[in-house]
Amino acid sequence: MIQNVLHFFEKHGFFVATRLADKLGIRATNIRLFFVYISFITIGLGFGFYLTLAFLLRLKDMIYTKRTSVFDL
Repeated sequence: MIQNVLHFFEKHGFFVATRLADKLGIRATNIRLFFVYISFITIGLGFGFYLTLAFLLRLKDMIYTKRTSVFDL
């Protein structure tokens, strides 16, 4: 049963880059490199977005301090 599942995924699941390259008429290595570059870019963008939000929240906390009463001035 496991061999049947593995065979199914090898036949239908893998070779995505090859099938896409055949449809577009370009090399499969170019498609694979594109996927690698896009994955690095999206990871980098997410991390940069996280750092930007953390900086803005820290800046907001430094500027707007919550005072509990008038005598805290």
